Amino acid sequence: MANIETQSVNAIRVLAADAVQKAKSGHPGLPLGCAAVAYELWGHHMHHNPADPAWPNRDRFILSGGHGSTLLYSLLHLYGYGNLSKDDLAQFRQWGSLTPGHPEYGHTVGVEATTGPLGAGMAMAVGMAMAEEHLAAVFNKEGFPVVDHYTYVLGGDGCMMEGISSEAFSLAGTQKLSKLIVFYDSNGISIEGSTDIAFTEDVRGRMEAFGFQTILVEDGNDLAAIGAAIEEAKADKERPSFIIVKTIIGYGCPAKMGTPAAHGEPLGEDNVIAMKDFLEWPSHEPFYVPEEVYENYRKLAAQGAVTEAAWQELFAKYCEAYPDMAALWEEYHKPTVAEKLMNSESYWAYEDKPQATRNLSGEMLNRIKDVMPSLFGGSADLSPSNKTVMKGEEYFSPAHREGRNMHFGVRELAMTAIGNGLALHGGVRPYVATFFVFSDYTKPMARLSSIMGLPLTFVFTHDSIGVGEDGPTHEPIEQLAMLRALPNFHIWRPADSTETSAAWYAAVTSQSTPTGLALTRQNLPQLAGSSKEALKGGYILADSEKETPDAILIASGSEVQWCVAAKEALKADGIDVRVVSMPCMDVFEEQPLEYREAVLPRAVRRRVAVEALSTFGWERYVGLDGKVIGMTQFGASAPYAKLFPEYGFTAENVAATVKSLF
Repeated sequence: MANIETQSVNAIRVLAADAVQKAKSGHPGLPLGCAAVAYELWGHHMHHNPADPAWPNRDRFILSGGHGSTLLYSLLHLYGYGNLSKDDLAQFRQWGSLTPGHPEYGHTVGVEATTGPLGAGMAMAVGMAMAEEHLAAVFNKEGFPVVDHYTYVLGGDGCMMEGISSEAFSLAGTQKLSKLIVFYDSNGISIEGSTDIAFTEDVRGRMEAFGFQTILVEDGNDLAAIGAAIEEAKADKERPSFIIVKTIIGYGCPAKMGTPAAHGEPLGEDNVIAMKDFLEWPSHEPFYVPEEVYENYRKLAAQGAVTEAAWQELFAKYCEAYPDMAALWEEYHKPTVAEKLMNSESYWAYEDKPQATRNLSGEMLNRIKDVMPSLFGGSADLSPSNKTVMKGEEYFSPAHREGRNMHFGVRELAMTAIGNGLALHGGVRPYVATFFVFSDYTKPMARLSSIMGLPLTFVFTHDSIGVGEDGPTHEPIEQLAMLRALPNFHIWRPADSTETSAAWYAAVTSQSTPTGLALTRQNLPQLAGSSKEALKGGYILADSEKETPDAILIASGSEVQWCVAAKEALKADGIDVRVVSMPCMDVFEEQPLEYREAVLPRAVRRRVAVEALSTFGWERYVGLDGKVIGMTQFGASAPYAKLFPEYGFTAENVAATVKSLF
């Protein structure tokens, strides 16, 4: 039998292959091909402690090729993370198991990020590396490197083909994130065959152009070469590193290794047996691992515990030497911003004059940043328009790692994934920003934000046909409905200063839900009746004199003003209506039924909803008897003052629509 290290590598392969075979579905190719890379990294270079998976100064590992999840699950089992058992491996891809088809953050102990969409893990790793650099600049003192760790990410050809990786790595190189180390599983195989059918570029040349150190490991089973590459990567203090590892997909399975058949289907029972024979495994029994292999992994895990113990001792001395920094550390990692904002008169204060909610949002951001030092973010090259600059703060850069503002460049997709990585790392409270119409570019990663329960804040400005002259390409008529359809995502469209304050408050106090803010380019009036009740998502802004109103008007954002004006016009005609502002449907739906009934009583069937966006979704509130004034076509290029009346967004049309219900 081979030496203990070879056995330990092959244990990863055997467990991965057995799990996929038992499930009768999965992807054995990556785990078999990359087992040696994973073993060498986790066993001899990566600082981690299975007994304390949340240790703040641990190295992070992200499996960007999330389809190869059994590689990660095998490692977590062998190291003893969360007591992940053989039975858990045997339940791979089954209902209620701890081993779902792709790694899920918050579900399986030791999983640092939810991955599966190829390339996403690459970009999230960039965010984690940024967080490490920023926190190190804020907290480290001479002799006290309390933030000092690496971010490792493993992906393959698919990750490199997806555009998100290029976006993210371009920025990583610009930012000189030297503690980011990328492993490229270069096996030359995709689902449809050789990668040459669609991917012949010089990947190494591309990464060098991005500003990465590139290192080649010719044999993906050569532990010494892999280890030397990792140390070479760590030695470069100026550039992120890209380690190309030439692997054989499905290594160990004679009938399938090096072929597309190894990628995404079980090897087959006979082939699993043949693989175990090829690897000189001592048993054909499914999920069998020799005790000496477990003992080796226990020793490796014990080294991680020693490393953490040394850090804990260092951190205790740091807190004693710098009590002010210890208090700041707590504020970064466990912010107490909710009470500070809720009870702050200055936070909720506003000038009684028309203002665009994007401008108001910028004011709120700068009020929050003074009480939330962990706030960190920026825009996809639109900060002057998005109003997302924290005044008096530096921009994060190689020269100013302490900077809290961020230049993401025109990279909305990677920006959002990087925001996820910042949130996953912990210690920073990230926000990202772009025009609302470009939320289309953010949605795949916003979806991951929602799945992972990350409280990332999205600032989306230029929120409707109010964009005006830029025309239909920039008028986001359908985006609000799309984000409302996303589970565990709160999208706010405030109507004035108070509602904008409420939206930002909800965003920075959220614990497990991402928040989007859809904000106007044009000025809006401050509304009488606007209040902190907006925090409930929907509330009565202006009530009827009658206990039961004759009709109910519902709107969000810039259209609320026309409902208020229509209420006065209707009153002159003897129709007494209630105006409900609905800045966030998602939050309103989370309120108790009694509250929702009090705001929108079922007895009142005459209802009109008004929103200068898609009508989709308003049916739940207007019912069969009501009407929606909204956009059922793309907009046009003209000044917004012309567009709104042309599409029926006037007090007169709102009033006429209400009358048509009688």
